[in-house]
Amino acid sequence: MNIILLGPPGAGKGTQATRLVETRGMVQLSTGDMLRAAVKAGTPTGLQAKAVMDAGQLVSDEIVSGIIGDALDALPQETGVIFDGYPRTHAQAVSLDAILSQRGRKLDHVIELAVNEDALVERIVGRFTCATCGAGYHDTFKRPKVEGTCDICGGHEFKRRPDDNEETVRTRMAEYRAKTAPILPYYEAKGLVDRVDGMADIAHVGEAIDGILDRVTA
Repeated sequence: MNIILLGPPGAGKGTQATRLVETRGMVQLSTGDMLRAAVKAGTPTGLQAKAVMDAGQLVSDEIVSGIIGDALDALPQETGVIFDGYPRTHAQAVSLDAILSQRGRKLDHVIELAVNEDALVERIVGRFTCATCGAGYHDTFKRPKVEGTCDICGGHEFKRRPDDNEETVRTRMAEYRAKTAPILPYYEAKGLVDRVDGMADIAHVGEAIDGILDRVTA
């Protein structure tokens, strides 16, 4: 099974992708991670990408497509894939169809984690982590049981991501709407899109996604 998880930053795509990797043995293909790995490994596509990035230019769709194709070629045919960060545009969506078709695969589902923007801002702006073990907390929804002490490791140092502020979050939301959301009509026309409530708790979101995937594979 090959799926795309869509949603703005903070919607929980990474959390749900990790869960699907653990429970279903799927592989998460993150274009950013694959690009860095290809450059580090010095693959032909990676060398192309490095030259472009060293020149201060954006990596082309053609190069990104090549990296995705290389990653799929390295996987067993029966391994399910979660696309993360790709496609972002209509052109990339069309390209992905071709990449999959050339390898005897097809896209099975596009799942959008729908969110309330104001509530999402509150969710993101309030989050912080233990500086020692990385355990996650939130100003409103999940404070440490003992104030100033990590529940997991007992550490006393906490940190916040510098980009977890309202202005940055709303900018990222606007960018998502402008650049990524327009691919939805392409997939809706193919009958591939389902939406789940991304504002529900993690377990309920996971159950909703499982229900969609089980229905697709039944």
